[in-house]
Amino acid sequence: MIVHIVMFKFKEENKESNIKEVVSRLNALVGLIPELNSMEVGVNFTDSERAFDLSLYSTFETKEDLASYAIHPEHLKAVELIKSVTSESKVVDYIL
Repeated sequence: MIVHIVMFKFKEENKESNIKEVVSRLNALVGLIPELNSMEVGVNFTDSERAFDLSLYSTFETKEDLASYAIHPEHLKAVELIKSVTSESKVVDYIL
């Protein structure tokens, strides 16, 4: 199984509403993209300089499934929104 984790820092402008919109968009991908086995989206509550605002944990059967997800039109729509409201992101992909 492949695990895909992404963390995002959001821009301050409209931060709370943008986080809610991104959470909604990401959760909507479950069931729309066949290669996506599971997804958890979490909003940070820790007040720390090191903290990111939101994390995404998703699983796939194969690396090829992750690659298909990455270019899926619905995922790309979410990515477009995310890029417009975030200032930074980090990713890690690994085999479980």
